Amino acid sequence: MPNYDPVYYSRMLTELTLAFHIIFATIGVGVPVMITLAELIGIKRNDPYYTLLARRWARGFVITVAIGVVTGTAIGLQLSLLWPNFMKIAGQAIALPLFLETFAFFIEAIFLGIYLYTWERFKPMIHLMLLIPVVLGSSASALFITTVNAFMNTPQGFSLENGIITNVKPILAIFNPAMPTKVAHVLSSAYMTCAFILAAIAAYSLLKNKSKVNELYAKKALKLTVTAGLAFAITTAAIGDLSGKFLAQYQPEKLAAAEWHFETSSKAPLVLGGILTENNEVKYALEIPYALSILAGGLPDAQVKGLNDFPEELRPPLYVHYFFDTMVAIGMFVIFVAMIYLWYSRKKNMKPYPKWLLNTVVFCGPLSMLGIQAGWFYAEVGRQPWILRGYMKVAEAATSSQQVDTMLLLFCILYLILALTAVKVLTRLFKNNKVTDELSALGIVGKGELQ
Repeated sequence: MPNYDPVYYSRMLTELTLAFHIIFATIGVGVPVMITLAELIGIKRNDPYYTLLARRWARGFVITVAIGVVTGTAIGLQLSLLWPNFMKIAGQAIALPLFLETFAFFIEAIFLGIYLYTWERFKPMIHLMLLIPVVLGSSASALFITTVNAFMNTPQGFSLENGIITNVKPILAIFNPAMPTKVAHVLSSAYMTCAFILAAIAAYSLLKNKSKVNELYAKKALKLTVTAGLAFAITTAAIGDLSGKFLAQYQPEKLAAAEWHFETSSKAPLVLGGILTENNEVKYALEIPYALSILAGGLPDAQVKGLNDFPEELRPPLYVHYFFDTMVAIGMFVIFVAMIYLWYSRKKNMKPYPKWLLNTVVFCGPLSMLGIQAGWFYAEVGRQPWILRGYMKVAEAATSSQQVDTMLLLFCILYLILALTAVKVLTRLFKNNKVTDELSALGIVGKGELQ
């Protein structure tokens, strides 16, 4: 195969795997937090509806964890098979968080099993305490894996001479400059996304099910999830501002590519949308004066380094601008929708909620997951051409195998099967266990109240 390019196929397979895995990884990190909030409110208010929310969310969570284990294993396999030269360095310098991630998952899985099967065996507060290791384990898994990604952006804690790694300092490699903002942003955005996904489910239930009991259950779910989603979205935006300042200091070419900023200057505007001509002229874009300087340096006249200060072969692809814009736009949109919903929820004379608002909340679920995907594509593509910034390019790290295209096809089939299985199992799980039936079975409401 004279035109066969193993680097291209390796990138394709890795992108596909990460894009698929991030769906279940995000749910795996965020849903335990929402389960904890629901059960805590149920205990504090003695409200069985919130307790039932925690029960049902926990059941669905188990399915997504199972899928996430498969895709996470695929990532580990592909790192070794597709990027062997990178793993020669990472396997020594940053092996510790990869090792610790396994223990974090074990803790999460063990306590999740205990939590699921002890609803009537412990007092409510003791049962709630079992969720703490689940939350800590899932968030710690994200922390350790994100630390590896942060290391790829700001590698330190080792020396590389003639392709040989020496003077390895694992702790220094873990606590690299990118680690604080990257970990915080990943965690907060995962919590936010899961809150809006659960809000979308509650809003959809309000639109489709006219039972009064189901309406009460769904309204409680909607208020909890949208309120939490708003809090996490604002937190994510604040951390995003810190991430911009990190990029300006440590990866200025990445920030400049995101904003199509070519000439080093102060009082730089933030560029939203638009198209780029062959002469690198920006057309049809919305420019916010001074905003890029404020994002980069905290001051309207802060200097922002331009792309022209970097060799052309070391510049990230300029289409990352659209990933960055998509991520920011979605974040602002869900904050706006959450504020509108909370305003409506306080005005009793406006209930039931208008359909356009519920439909918009439903839309926010998949939209927030799209924001996660856009953010990760910006993070990964924006680091190009480096896999290990300043040390190793992507082309230098990839395998030379001639069978990666076959692997790509096989993994496409695997992910299709996993996706269909997840949808089928989750649909049957909740279709066969309706809210009204569970409320009646638990003695929360009588059969006559279900109409």
